[in-house]
Amino acid sequence: MMATTEGHPDFDLPTGPGEETVEDGWNDDTDWDAVADEWADEIGAEVDGVEILPTVAIVGRPNVGKSTLVNRIIGRREAVVEDVPGVTRDRVSYEALWNGRTFMVQDTGGWEQDAKGLHRSIAQQAEIAMGTADLIVLVCDGTVGITAADETVARSLRRAATPVILAVNKVDSDKAELEAAEFWGLGLDQPYAISAAHGRGTADLLDEILRQLPTKARMRETTEAPRRVALVGKPNVGKSSLLNKLTGEERSVVDNVAGTTVDPVDSLVELGGREWRFVDTAGLRRKVNQAYGHEYYASLRTRGAIEAAEVVVLLLDASEPITEQDLRVISMVADAGRALVIAFNKWDLVDEDRRYDLDKEIDRELSKILSWAHRVNISATTGRALAKLVPAMDAALESWDKRIPTGPLNTWMAEVVAATPPPMRGGRLPRIRFCTQATTRPPTFVFFSTGFLEAGYRRVLERRLRETFGFDGSPVRVNVRVKERRVRK
Repeated sequence: MMATTEGHPDFDLPTGPGEETVEDGWNDDTDWDAVADEWADEIGAEVDGVEILPTVAIVGRPNVGKSTLVNRIIGRREAVVEDVPGVTRDRVSYEALWNGRTFMVQDTGGWEQDAKGLHRSIAQQAEIAMGTADLIVLVCDGTVGITAADETVARSLRRAATPVILAVNKVDSDKAELEAAEFWGLGLDQPYAISAAHGRGTADLLDEILRQLPTKARMRETTEAPRRVALVGKPNVGKSSLLNKLTGEERSVVDNVAGTTVDPVDSLVELGGREWRFVDTAGLRRKVNQAYGHEYYASLRTRGAIEAAEVVVLLLDASEPITEQDLRVISMVADAGRALVIAFNKWDLVDEDRRYDLDKEIDRELSKILSWAHRVNISATTGRALAKLVPAMDAALESWDKRIPTGPLNTWMAEVVAATPPPMRGGRLPRIRFCTQATTRPPTFVFFSTGFLEAGYRRVLERRLRETFGFDGSPVRVNVRVKERRVRK
């Protein structure tokens, strides 16, 4: 959960239609639609995570200066830069500010045509960025000229609905700027000649980015497409066996050796009368920064699969004790804001003594960090209780998509605050003046208060939200906006 404490213009909350004075309360006649409109500007900035701000994806071939441009845009040296191709491997986002507007800029690995093996996984990260960004900046190398890879990606981007800006990097002189005119041939309108290393032309590029960048981040549209499910967990917990059982075919290679799956395996599966898109991922053996070789790239692809999923099915080996790595994967899914179902696999190997120990482990390890996830006990090998998987995923997704109207939400808030006021801070009692749900997927709530709300009290609000409105199977995020009370004269 996150608290936001910066100052904001004051708003007054009316106690009812037509009233002139402001009180720190409300009644049953409050026009909540009018109140929500009054707070609309404040609410608009409170979409959590990557959805808070519109995103600019910086893409291009390896070693054209993408990370250097990212560092120039954000005004500090964050992205790793080296004079060899392939240094950037994952998509990494940073917050940037230009002319009073804040947005996210996303550094990507180099895109290569017909890349194979590990290079292909890097290219896929760039493709995901291009598919989810609000604006794309294609970076080319002005010292090399137009290459076949530039032409291929430009051809793809010309068909995209996302706006595209062409930046020709490494243009350090007037002569080089004239030579950069050849990039008009890519058919992406005006090429912006820049030198990311020295700052030449980057101000004009940023002005154009702001001109084309939407004011709000692109939100996911509700479609009839299959819901996306990622199967994640440690190596050898039965992810591939589960996918094979669901599909009725040997879709994934299964072996007793841990780490058999390296690339995510994507399958359309019909369950409960409709299609689901399941992705079998590589087992997460250790922290990403401790992995190396193909294990490092496999972990990156698994992270990408979690980000692309709507609901994650986390498989745990019920026959073995819950480990620190299991808890780390759970935290990764929760941080990504995805709906979650925990499936205890290999239940056919669990005897009565192990069930007793497992119940204690769940109470001791899981309950303190993740009490809201749905849990099912299954056996991917025998097919035991697989019918319980679809109802659990449906319930988690329903919570993930749920929106609470402003009126009932503020009525609930009044009751909670009356029963359990926030703790005093600096000798003053904070007053929560208004709350609203800013977004779904995951449900994100904003509380406007006259004082800072402690983390413990925010956990109380989250727990009471769950008790009243449900949200089983979905993370819930509670944000706080602090501003002093102003009395209307």
